[in-house]
Amino acid sequence: MNFWKRGSHDALSSRTVLVVIAGGLQDGGGIGRQMGYFLNACRENEPTVHYQVVDSRGPQYLGSSPLLILSACIFLGRAIFALVRARLSSPCVAHVNIAGRGSTIRKIVLTSAARLLGMRYVLHLHDYDYGAYYETRGRFLKKRIETVFRRAEAVIVLGRRDLEVIPDLLGVDRQRMIVMHNAVADPKPDPRKQSTSERPCHLLFLGYLSARKGVADLLRALASPTTKPLPWRLTLAGSGAIDEFRNLADEIGVLERLRFTGWIGEAAVSDLCADADVLVLPSYAEGLAMSVLEGLSHGLAVVTTPVGAHSEVIEPEVSGIMVPPGDVDALSEALARVIQDEGLRSRLSKGARDRFIEGFDVGRYAIRLEQFHASLFAPRRDQQKFVEKGLIL
Repeated sequence: MNFWKRGSHDALSSRTVLVVIAGGLQDGGGIGRQMGYFLNACRENEPTVHYQVVDSRGPQYLGSSPLLILSACIFLGRAIFALVRARLSSPCVAHVNIAGRGSTIRKIVLTSAARLLGMRYVLHLHDYDYGAYYETRGRFLKKRIETVFRRAEAVIVLGRRDLEVIPDLLGVDRQRMIVMHNAVADPKPDPRKQSTSERPCHLLFLGYLSARKGVADLLRALASPTTKPLPWRLTLAGSGAIDEFRNLADEIGVLERLRFTGWIGEAAVSDLCADADVLVLPSYAEGLAMSVLEGLSHGLAVVTTPVGAHSEVIEPEVSGIMVPPGDVDALSEALARVIQDEGLRSRLSKGARDRFIEGFDVGRYAIRLEQFHASLFAPRRDQQKFVEKGLIL
């Protein structure tokens, strides 16, 4: 667990926000990256609260083995102990990042402990389709999920889809719903891409390698007669079914133009983005992919699908290109366009960078979220007014 102390005044140093992340900052996937960007940005702002990162699961390197279950239980116990210790030492609230599946089960336990301790908590929903997950649960678990969401001081969602779905689905008061798009750090200086025909177009995929992320579709699109003859190379950065997709790439004849890096850290992600020309993410389902925002911040030509909150972020043909999920032909045609047309890449690069500056710089995100956290230490009536003002929207 990491403890981030901020501020020198006694009134400030007595307030703690526990940021609950499965896997912590290092092994928390996109959620960990988002919270890491946020906490780093907080260091540059005026102090208001302390932040303590609480890992509720631990790393997943043990796969689905019994050891993983045991390890997760141990980390969950440690997380509950962290809540108890913080509650006994200072006024505190919890910022609980939640997704479906095992994340929900752990957060039911953790928020129940918070309630017993008299601790307020906020839910921050990161899921590609939480409504579908909820609908497939049994009656008992549905009731527990509804209770967790209804008792939260506020529910932060990544886009307008969940803003419309969650209140009706889970009975959450719409006045306590907050839309807050993800945000990433600014890779200064201005990284607008200068296109060049001296090298193959560098395509970059960032994320967990899986069917849901559209990796097989991407490989098949690149192997199509439209795209295969063109000058390109692809880097796939992320963990997941690497061997499966390496075998597929070999079968369809594109393996020699691919590089699989496995999981990489924030610095390596930034280096890859700085070298790439195109960010491609043909997902079937997302909340709001961090890789899309990282592509925008680096001025990459973004090719993605209009899933989750992507359509709230990307303006087609201005800050990126949208293709229907699962449409390999459309993906192939879009990739062929950005590979062949340097002018298009330059135009999309400028649009991407401008869109990032307009609304997805984590500096502004950190100010808003930190102010919201500070408001949670005020009486409930004041905090409710704070949310109703739409400060985070």
